Amino acid sequence: MKAEPYLMFEGRCDEALDFYRSALGAHVTTLMRFRDNPDPVAGPGCADGGPGPAPDMVMHAEFTVGSTTLMASDGMGSGQPRFEGISLALSPADEAEAKRLFGALADGGQVQMPLARTFFSQAFGMVADRFGVSWMVVAPE
Repeated sequence: MKAEPYLMFEGRCDEALDFYRSALGAHVTTLMRFRDNPDPVAGPGCADGGPGPAPDMVMHAEFTVGSTTLMASDGMGSGQPRFEGISLALSPADEAEAKRLFGALADGGQVQMPLARTFFSQAFGMVADRFGVSWMVVAPE
């Protein structure tokens, strides 16, 4: 069994996948849009038969960062992604790679703890990227 993160970008999934390709060297391995689903999808008001997500929105995606698989979706496209109480951790090989990754994730995001040497890491920092996903960058000592 595996536990894999599933990120709901609520309408910004394509943008997020492009960003992670550029910032982290991510590789998208699966991409399905709502239009690809042969079954109708109920929208936010599914009890009342409300409209479903837009056909071009991402229903399901899988991408890899290094050897880790993450999954993503536009969800119902509320425009309000919320990533609270969780961080994704990156373990770059060295300080130089930590600086590169941290800088890329911080572009348009918010630094929560600047990248710095600690007693457990040659470079450790925390940043929320432009989508609100929290990342910890931890280069080994």
